[in-house]
Amino acid sequence: MAPLDSPLRRVIEAVNRVLLGKDRQVRLALSCLLAGGHLLIEDIPGVGKTTLAQVLARTLGLEYRRIQFTSDLLPADVVGISVFDREAATFRFHPGPVFSQVLLADEINRGTPRTQGALLEAMEEGQVTVDGHSHPLPDPFLVIATQNPIHQIGTFPLPESQLDRFLIRLTLGYPDAAAERALLAGEDRRHLVAAIEPIASGKHLMGWRKAVRMVHAAPALIDYVQALAEESRRCGVFEAGLSPRGTLALLNAARSWAFLHGSHKVTPEHVQAVFAGVAGHRLRPRNTLADDPALLLARLVASVPLL
Repeated sequence: MAPLDSPLRRVIEAVNRVLLGKDRQVRLALSCLLAGGHLLIEDIPGVGKTTLAQVLARTLGLEYRRIQFTSDLLPADVVGISVFDREAATFRFHPGPVFSQVLLADEINRGTPRTQGALLEAMEEGQVTVDGHSHPLPDPFLVIATQNPIHQIGTFPLPESQLDRFLIRLTLGYPDAAAERALLAGEDRRHLVAAIEPIASGKHLMGWRKAVRMVHAAPALIDYVQALAEESRRCGVFEAGLSPRGTLALLNAARSWAFLHGSHKVTPEHVQAVFAGVAGHRLRPRNTLADDPALLLARLVASVPLL
């Protein structure tokens, strides 16, 4: 294995100093960003979802904005609005907070479907259209959205079309006993986040993304990815299997995971490591009451032999 690029290694170390005991989730989040995808973090309030987004933006040296989604948030509050300029006798566009390099869509499922949909074009095409005029977003541009469990009061489930725009979904969960004790005995996380200095830059991120695309995926590895997708469609336990976009997302995320672990080629183990994060929000069990989604995903992976 090749040594990990020094700034990227220091980014991982810096995030882990703030978000204790969550190295796997940190690497999944970075895998998502290095693959050029958007990240969805789903969990109960108070486990560090917003902190993860803030620390990633700060360490990567990217412009960061946050939107708190609520039921009365309007699409214009996200993308911006055209205001009439009397002196120029024309409408002038005032950009919304989506015009940033990292956008934290906090508690995205508390917004109405109409407002949630305002992000669709931005996430898919890197632009927004207001009053018939298209406005390009910064490059890089990535959305980190947090979501509360759908059974909580005041939530609007994200439609499948929008879930599919997120490359990876992850959960943070409760910290283990050692991490929670260090959290209680240590400095306030808000102070630690505020003290973080940029380690990398947008230029670094674009260079890493280029390197990720060069990670080799052998024909046999692509056969394995296709076999997983085919089994998801054939097994009959999901309402629909992985789409071609989902299959491509799986391969891209595996490339990023391999890169983060210093490998120049993708192995089946890399694919398996990211499979639940990529497929979990794309594969809906037919029997949502009786079936454990995580168990179904594990069985699917176990049922596909290595080619």
